[in-house]
Amino acid sequence: MIDVNISQGFVSAPIPDGIDLAVEIKRLKKEKNAAILAHYYQNGAIQDIADFVGDSLALAQWAAQTDADILVMCGVHFMGETAKILCPDKKVLVPDINAGCSLADSCNAEDFARFIEQHPGYKVVSYVNTSAAVKALTDVVVTSTNARQIIESFSPDEKIIFGPDRNLGNYINSVTGRNMLLWDGACHVHEQFSVEKIVELKKKYPEAEVLAHPECKKPVLVLADKVGSTAALLKHAMKSDKNIFIVVTESGILHEMKKNCPDKTFIPAPPADSTCACNECNYMRLNTMEKLYNTLLYELPEIKVEKELADKAIRPIERMLEISKKLGL
Repeated sequence: MIDVNISQGFVSAPIPDGIDLAVEIKRLKKEKNAAILAHYYQNGAIQDIADFVGDSLALAQWAAQTDADILVMCGVHFMGETAKILCPDKKVLVPDINAGCSLADSCNAEDFARFIEQHPGYKVVSYVNTSAAVKALTDVVVTSTNARQIIESFSPDEKIIFGPDRNLGNYINSVTGRNMLLWDGACHVHEQFSVEKIVELKKKYPEAEVLAHPECKKPVLVLADKVGSTAALLKHAMKSDKNIFIVVTESGILHEMKKNCPDKTFIPAPPADSTCACNECNYMRLNTMEKLYNTLLYELPEIKVEKELADKAIRPIERMLEISKKLGL
């Protein structure tokens, strides 16, 4: 392996002119027994070449089961950490180490630890969009797919701290009747949607169903015909007898929606403070086909998690997977 520069957080190496990136990525996957995992918020080319495309829960489940020697996580940093924690003997790569998460960044582990200490006797439930250090402080991890069901599996009298997403926490409180204590964090993408622009779209397309992710603010969720994870929104669109949908989440999900429902129309809800027609996560979009190619070629950047931290963080992740399996999720 030749020396390569990853000081920028990704492999900085020239790519030969004229090569077919998709063909070469497939060749490298086979040669190295590697698997590509891609989140629904990745660009379409990456989703199309991935071995598995899904939301955070599905990616974690798939990572725990695959027999590949190398996992390439096309998502954001915490997803790579989760894969490494679940698969300590595998090499876990990410195309760009800078692909962070505003929601995970809103919950510093030291601050969260102090918050927990200030509220003794609480079960700690953390959204999967957190660092390994925060997961290590947690009793059980949840995703937007299983959060409601996992919370409902606890005693109604259970005192619960939920972090870091206040919008998801508020939504879970509203549909379960719980009164969880919420950490004050949020996703910058889902925070940007506005009621006014969705109402405008609804007036223009009165027959459209509004599909919204629970990381959105409450006034946005009130407008929604369906609230759910990316996987749930995709499933709903496939089963619905409606033909037009206003999609209020990161616009990458539209790629799978259009692939699975070619005869239906999907309209991305735009951010409030922009003239853009859709709302994209700048972190998710740091991953490109060029970076994916170099990542497989040079097997860098690699995700590493210290064993002591991984041993603590894996327990709430495994607890999530156990409960999800028991609940049939």
